[in-house]
Order: sequence, then structure tokens, then C-alpha cells
Amino acid sequence: MTNLSFPLDKSRFPHPEQARPDGLLAVGGELTPEYLVDAYAHGIFPWFDETSPILWWSPPLRPLLFPQDIHVPKRLWRELRRFSVSLDTNFTGVITACAHAKRPNQNGTWITKDMILAYCRLHECKLAHSIEVWDEKKLVGGLYGVSLGRAFFGESMFHLVSNASKAALVGLCALLLRLDFSFIDCQQMTPHMAKFGAVETKRAVFLRLLENAIAFPQPDWVRARNFFEDSSFHPRLFPPSPSANNSPKNSFFPSQKTSPKKIT
Repeated sequence: MTNLSFPLDKSRFPHPEQARPDGLLAVGGELTPEYLVDAYAHGIFPWFDETSPILWWSPPLRPLLFPQDIHVPKRLWRELRRFSVSLDTNFTGVITACAHAKRPNQNGTWITKDMILAYCRLHECKLAHSIEVWDEKKLVGGLYGVSLGRAFFGESMFHLVSNASKAALVGLCALLLRLDFSFIDCQQMTPHMAKFGAVETKRAVFLRLLENAIAFPQPDWVRARNFFEDSSFHPRLFPPSPSANNSPKNSFFPSQKTSPKKIT
């Protein structure tokens, strides 16, 4: 199974605006690709631990990082050049490392065995992707997330050496800018993401942006792997973004054109 339609008009979930003030929208369900695509297409994501049932969330404020607006200090550029980056070469390794990463003020992990299995299935459907960061031949950092149309939903990241997760985020933004993506949904604001330029957006605005972004076709993620083969960490990774109506000749997108829905 490699193709799943985005159910834009019908959903098995309540409308996100019906969520509790803390963002909790629904309890139960399944972690099948169909459920997950339905959730992400409507601004909903799963977040729970091994002691609770499956919980589905749609917070009132959504932190978004627009690839063209990422903040990368000059000093960080120099430090990132020690790394190399790849796309979708070790998804299982990245999500497993994210599950085992120790985080401040957090006991255990929300990336359970069932979640790992679910997102590996999404990866097989070409809807979940990983960025790997290497120091020599050692995997030292990375991130993974879900892609629908031109929206990317960041799930988790990890680092084994300083700045490796930052390298993953910068590499992802550079790639998504090349693919003309609209935004990265960070799901929850953290000081780390705020430093890189993430901004909180009201849920209603986020849902309109999301509806517009997923109206586009999926890019060719297999061809997109070539982006990192000839790239090194340098500010030139962030050229002007190609417009939807004037894409480069060697576009990563299918030849058919799909017009986005107008945001009002």
C-alpha cells in the first residue's frame, strides 16, 4: 500500500474546534495508516504513553515553522559543516533513537512499540520520512515526521552529539524549501523551536493553511534523496523558493498540476 487518499470532506474524528481547552479531542481508535492520514489531514495527532489509551489532540495554538523563515546563526553554520545529512536511509534507526532519547522533565516515552510500528507502516506508504545526520559513518542525530501534500508534521528528533538535531532541522527546512512546502507543524512549542523561528498560530488559521497545503500532490520523495548528495551546510541551501506556478525544470513534483485552495 503506497497511496492513501486524503479524506478532506469526511472524517472519523470530531471537528478540531470541539477539542477540550488543553487540546484533547478524542480517545481510542487505531493507529492504522488510514486513521493517521485522516487525523493529520484534519489537524489532529496522536500523543499518549503506554499507560493510557490512544489519545488524539488538536491544541488551540499550533507552532508552525515556515522553511524560508528558519533562523540559523552564522556560528551554527560553521559547526554544522562537520555533519552529512541523508533522507530516508534509516527510518527505523531514527524513530528508535527518538524513542530512547532522554528528555528533560520527561519519564518514559510516548513513542511506544505500537507507535514505532504504525509510523514504520506510514513510511512504507511513503508518507512518513526521516532525516539522518551522520558524523563519519555514525548516525548521531535525526528527526522524523509525516508529509501530506506540502505540509510536514514534525514528530520527534534526537541527537547523540551536540548540534546533530539542529543539523537535522536545518537540513529538513532546506529540503522543504526546495520542494516548496508551506510549513512544518511542530505540534508543541518549545524554546528550541522558538529559537529557530517557529510561531504560534491559532487553530482556525492553522486549519485553513493545512487545507491549502494538502491540496497539492505528494512530491517524489525517492528523487528528493538526491538533494543531500550534492549539498553541504552553507547558507546557499536557502535560495529563493520556487513558486507553485513556476517550478524548476528538474522538479520533484509530478508533472500534473493541482491548484491550491484559496485561503480566506
